[in-house]
Amino acid sequence: MTLPRLVATDLDGTLVRSDGTVSDFTRDVLVELEHRGVPVVFVTGRPLRWAEEVFEYVGAHGLAVVSNGALVWDVARSAAHLERPIDPALGLKMCRLLRAAVPGTSYAVETLEGISLEPAFLERHPVPGAARRAPIEELFTRPALKLLARHEELEPQEFWDLAEETVLGRLVITWSSASSLLEISGPDVTKASTLALLCEDLGVEAADVIAFGDMPNDLPMLGWAGTAYAMADAHPTVTEAAHHVAPGHDDDGVARVLAGVFDL
Repeated sequence: MTLPRLVATDLDGTLVRSDGTVSDFTRDVLVELEHRGVPVVFVTGRPLRWAEEVFEYVGAHGLAVVSNGALVWDVARSAAHLERPIDPALGLKMCRLLRAAVPGTSYAVETLEGISLEPAFLERHPVPGAARRAPIEELFTRPALKLLARHEELEPQEFWDLAEETVLGRLVITWSSASSLLEISGPDVTKASTLALLCEDLGVEAADVIAFGDMPNDLPMLGWAGTAYAMADAHPTVTEAAHHVAPGHDDDGVARVLAGVFDL
């Protein structure tokens, strides 16, 4: 068996435990892979402000795919390596269409500087004190890495289906939350498409990538990678799409699989 040349892993629900930590065992496995010349790329829906919390584990190569593929961040230089944002004109057009089709939709936008939210957008995580609150037309005036759409009454799958029917592929819509929060990216921007660009730069083929994920926003990446693992507690669509199932994220599933694959 040819060993993978690159590891691509989601964070929440995959590499990171429920309490937000990365175990010593997982850290040791990632460090050993780095020593062996196998880069571990974090591929996350987290915005940069949250992804930074685990950058100490990313390894000396120092690259992470953030915001579902909208940003490749050079950890070592603390600078953007690649940005794939949403054009404001297109984004605002989609906001108007979605709100007309699904009344009660509220919005927020993520940029390198942080999050800005509509007054009705009820964020489940702590919001930075400097975060701006205003109508989306006042917030979305320049390219954004991610557009967030929230609904307080619909179920996640129902909200996603209605949004897909409205947007018709003009933007990429996915979700990874237990609440009805849609994560919207620019045209053709997914974890997979950005990871493919990064791997092309590194000279790594899709067949040589082993990937791990647990939620619908991981589906493109798992479909692209040569070897795909769903976590034991993954969303059913992810389990169905993956080649294999890893132990759960609270059981160090990613590290346990990697230790076996690389005979650590």
